[in-house]
Amino acid sequence: MRIGAIEAGGTKFVCGIGNEKGEIFEKVIYPTETPEITLKKVCNFFQNKKIDKLGVGAFGPIDLKPNSKTYGYIKKTPKLEWIDFDIIGYLEKELKIPIFFDTDVNAATLGEATWGIAKGIKNCVYITVGTGIGGGALVNGKLVHGMLHPEMGHIIIKRHPKDTYKGKCPFHSDCFEGLASGPSLKERWGKEGKNISEEHIAWDIEAFYIAQGIVNFILTLSPEKIILGGGVMKQSQLFPKIRREVVLLLKDYLQTNEILIDIDNYILAPKLGENAGLLGALALTL
Repeated sequence: MRIGAIEAGGTKFVCGIGNEKGEIFEKVIYPTETPEITLKKVCNFFQNKKIDKLGVGAFGPIDLKPNSKTYGYIKKTPKLEWIDFDIIGYLEKELKIPIFFDTDVNAATLGEATWGIAKGIKNCVYITVGTGIGGGALVNGKLVHGMLHPEMGHIIIKRHPKDTYKGKCPFHSDCFEGLASGPSLKERWGKEGKNISEEHIAWDIEAFYIAQGIVNFILTLSPEKIILGGGVMKQSQLFPKIRREVVLLLKDYLQTNEILIDIDNYILAPKLGENAGLLGALALTL
């Protein structure tokens, strides 16, 4: 079986062709421009590839309710050209194959649970820290949906005592995404994270915010693994700082081996690396 997959991100669209074993045969990347420009390239890639179905993990917020009049739409996103755009309707019209749809972070969560670091685990959380911050959750073997879908990047967290930055989020200013996303790092410190030295206080502040988010998700969802992906998390010095902050914030409230003994194997980078979202989109079709 030949399966198409799209990781539709706010910065780039990653398109691939694979199979039910999680093998990717072909992959291309297109920058995220206007819907018309981007999706024309995407559909041209898939034309004549003889794929049987397509999985799509998309940036959001998105409408995932099949009975909704706006099912398959990207809703009120900071990517202004994409607000209220019917991405699934467009792809169905052009490709004429079954399409399976979820958030990009829910897809990445499913990918890691199917072929990655959380394989065999029924409860895990995937958080991406990059251009934005988002999270997906697998609870009792099922991706979490409800009124909408998890919007973990917009939880309200408290400020670091040494941080006076106003926040980047256009909706909430100083929410999780507003204080810890890649653009917030650049605006606060005047340069991108990859150009900030490992010893800079920026990473202590960043770890403080990411750890707060993690603690909230630990206490509400009780995951068996926490997976941290995205461009900001390529700064490997963040992982030990985050783990220490999580332990400090929990204050011995949770007496579990995952927290007290084996936290290095509890808060982890994705095993699938940059292919987590693409393989997750593929897994949506299975």
